[in-house]
Amino acid sequence: MKRSRFLKTLSGRFLLLTVVFVMLAEVLIFVPSIARFRADFLLERLKQAQIAALTQLATADMITPELERELLANAEVFNVVLRRDEVRQLILSSPLPGEVYDTFDLRMAGPWELIRDAAGVLVDPQNRVVRVIGNPVQEAGSLIEITMETKPLREAMIDYGLRILVLSALISIVTAFLLFLAVQRLIVVPIRRVVRHMQAYAEAPEDARRVIEPTADVEELRVAEEALQSMQTQLTGALRQKERLAQLGGAVAKISHDLRNILTTAQLFADRIEGSADPAVARAAPKLVASISRAVSLCEATLAFGKAEEPPPQLRRLSFAKLAEEVAEGEGLGAEGQATCLIDVPQGLTIRADEEQLYRVLANLIRNARQAIDAKGQPGTIEISAGEDEAEWWIRVGDTGPGLPARAREHLFAAFQGGARKGGTGLGLAIAAELVRGHGGRLELARSDAEGTEFMIHLPKETAGAEL
Repeated sequence: MKRSRFLKTLSGRFLLLTVVFVMLAEVLIFVPSIARFRADFLLERLKQAQIAALTQLATADMITPELERELLANAEVFNVVLRRDEVRQLILSSPLPGEVYDTFDLRMAGPWELIRDAAGVLVDPQNRVVRVIGNPVQEAGSLIEITMETKPLREAMIDYGLRILVLSALISIVTAFLLFLAVQRLIVVPIRRVVRHMQAYAEAPEDARRVIEPTADVEELRVAEEALQSMQTQLTGALRQKERLAQLGGAVAKISHDLRNILTTAQLFADRIEGSADPAVARAAPKLVASISRAVSLCEATLAFGKAEEPPPQLRRLSFAKLAEEVAEGEGLGAEGQATCLIDVPQGLTIRADEEQLYRVLANLIRNARQAIDAKGQPGTIEISAGEDEAEWWIRVGDTGPGLPARAREHLFAAFQGGARKGGTGLGLAIAAELVRGHGGRLELARSDAEGTEFMIHLPKETAGAEL
């Protein structure tokens, strides 16, 4: 099962094809090599036979039959014929064990003839007697002819062929392994990286950190990564727009109803101002202004939420203690008021986030906490703390307010449904949760009771997707 699965992968098929093609190349090299080996073997026999023949000619009167047999045995031939001065001479001879089966002339043999004859020797297991003709070395005649057995030749060719095959197999394995590693490094690993990014992005398309960053060195893969990045960026924006428009559409009826009630109230007060000289008009005028202001505020918040123009977060290292102090100061917690702020953050703590977006998230949470304390009518405390572990940074924003109503906790991060204050739209927490999700993290309600409310922000340290 594992083997068949491996062969279905790009790496497995490339490895198999590499081995096949390298072995095919080795076969194409092996065939002429074995033919060349056979020709060299026969030429060596001719050379040894020539030396024996010249020895016989040089000391004709001193060669005994026993010495002649020894010369032929050393040359591993039966007969030696030398043509010199147009005279054909049988220099050395011994009885043949059988009839001459075939004749091979090496003087005019081409590549195809050598390959054909070599294949014939290999496939024929019989020990044949053959005649071999060639040119003498050092111009010691015009022709030399020997008779010999094919068994030693075939055994030597088989031994040489086995060594060539073993060497070819080793070369094939090493070559395939090196090419396998090269393809893994240059193609398969980048492809797997793209696949992992696609899988990670599919799990949370709204997480802008999961949009792939092109890093491939191969031009084709880099073009694919850039196309994927563009598609993911557009899809993330489209999903945000779709989600917001869906929420906006669901809230149209509620907005119309609330807006109608607010404007009706304003109209009643306006009628009194216009048609009555009652001294109560002075007291009614502020209520009229407040009603109209609420209507305008609701409309503006609705339109702003429907635009869905939040850009992807620009992540960089920043000092959280400094950011927390800036948010507290920006929300006026240092001025006179019922709410005081306590910041419990290590001075050396740095996190990776979009400073502007994280500022907005903290500002929203602190603003809600201050409003809750003000509504309680008693002095209270807002606490900002943060820390980190191996996997994430965490941020806690808590207050000593009256806690959130049960109805508000049910749809806390849903637009137009999770407002904790009378007349509120719930857009602040919905946008804050969306900004945190864009960082790959999460915003959650940790606690809300009579002693106060506590929100937790979790921001992961690792880049979404696989390790690069």
